[in-house]
Amino acid sequence: MHCPFCSHPETKVVDSRLMADGAQVRRRRECLGCAERFTTFECVELTFPHVIKQNGERETFRESKLRSGIERALEKRPIPVDTMDAAIHRILQTIRNKNDREISSRQIGECVMAELRQLDQVAYVRFASVYRSFKDLDEFRAEIERLTDSVTAAVITAVDA
Repeated sequence: MHCPFCSHPETKVVDSRLMADGAQVRRRRECLGCAERFTTFECVELTFPHVIKQNGERETFRESKLRSGIERALEKRPIPVDTMDAAIHRILQTIRNKNDREISSRQIGECVMAELRQLDQVAYVRFASVYRSFKDLDEFRAEIERLTDSVTAAVITAVDA
């Protein structure tokens, strides 16, 4: 790392500390040329796959877009921000763990719907209505029936166990 004061190409690390729950390292450095000290912050740069949209276009994955969609679905629902953040973290992990260079928007939408189904049924139906482009009340009714059937099956399985 070059010194920001004299541009000398060599510095030494004087102190290192973990920050932000271990996601970032704070390093105190000293220039070997002018002896000035400065601080650097290091964090892992994770790359996400490109998103293939339904119309075939490709775009860079943006966490902000994922977050805003989930926030819209959870709007005015009694879900704590920490719980929402944990769900977003799980979705991001799932996307990263695929180790593909590209992922379809459909796969991302299915991950979001799986998380919302566990988190809040109303938010799930809200998201599904936009994601699946419901055209009429019958499509809403069919999705709610599928959700009800899956909840009923889960309860029966839990009781039998």
